[in-house]
Amino acid sequence: MSQAKNALIRYRIIDKCIRNKFKPYPSKQELRKSCEENLFGNDEGENVSDSTIEKDLFFMRMEHDAPIKYSKKYGGYFYEDEKFTLDDIPLTDADLEAIKFAANTLIQFKDVEMFKQFGFAIDKIFDRVNISSNPQEKDIAELVQFEIAISIKGNEYLSPLLTAIREKKIIQFDYESFQTAKKKPRRVVPLLLKEYRNRWYLISFDCMKDCLITYALERMENLEETSEFFNQKIDFDSAKFFQNAIGITANDSEPQNIIFKADNIAAKYIVSQPFHKSQKIIKEGKNKMTFSLDVIISEELIRSMLSFGGEIEVIEPNELRVSIIRRLGTMCENYGVN
Repeated sequence: MSQAKNALIRYRIIDKCIRNKFKPYPSKQELRKSCEENLFGNDEGENVSDSTIEKDLFFMRMEHDAPIKYSKKYGGYFYEDEKFTLDDIPLTDADLEAIKFAANTLIQFKDVEMFKQFGFAIDKIFDRVNISSNPQEKDIAELVQFEIAISIKGNEYLSPLLTAIREKKIIQFDYESFQTAKKKPRRVVPLLLKEYRNRWYLISFDCMKDCLITYALERMENLEETSEFFNQKIDFDSAKFFQNAIGITANDSEPQNIIFKADNIAAKYIVSQPFHKSQKIIKEGKNKMTFSLDVIISEELIRSMLSFGGEIEVIEPNELRVSIIRRLGTMCENYGVN
């Protein structure tokens, strides 16, 4: 990548570091290390020097009017205007060229094993750049609509949580339950960050409850990283933990064999977007198709099946069939149907 493109990316990295409220007042060394890690995967200082960071800070002030100041008290940099961000500045031709370069590079590696889980996100980036990289085409948003996550609350916790996972540090936060609507303090060892349907979740070992619990980032408040390390062994394997799960709900329960029928139209959707990797077609009839799944029964499974309404019928197990019948009964009551 050219030096110019590298510089534009470094500006964004520096901007993010300065705005990180969990690690305020980053020093020159911290900015250099962050640029090294993000661009080259290490922080040995072979590719980004202190003088490079000094020049970057100068050009950010000159070219983008970044209100960067240095605090002698805290030994690091900050924005005089706390609301400033490079994200609010229109992209230049050089910015767009850098994005196009990066997108074209990413698309060639999307099938590589380590990037497969990000294939959909890479496709979306490439599609947007491929449609048009001209910032003057204001009608693109009216003519092409991408799926957008409505709720992004809690995403600011991703970086500090990842750090805590790597360092095996105990964190604490206030958490609001959907059921009780009350906030309670939590003290946990973070183990894994998982995204599901545009929401982020933290799988953690709860120190108070002495078990694995999943927390939604959007319901966290006042997150703090403690100075305590958790040195005990935690029995947790992320790959195995979710292998029999649909969605975010997982536990140590044995998977159950789910048998259900779907009419021909619904079956086409289900074949094109399976509920789970264990899904199989066990019978093809004239009007219906019969499927099987080996998963744990969860709220996500029930909601996914109910989303097809009367186009799906659960045959086995009886536990799942009864749960769905009860919900359908409640729906009928809500609509005044006997």
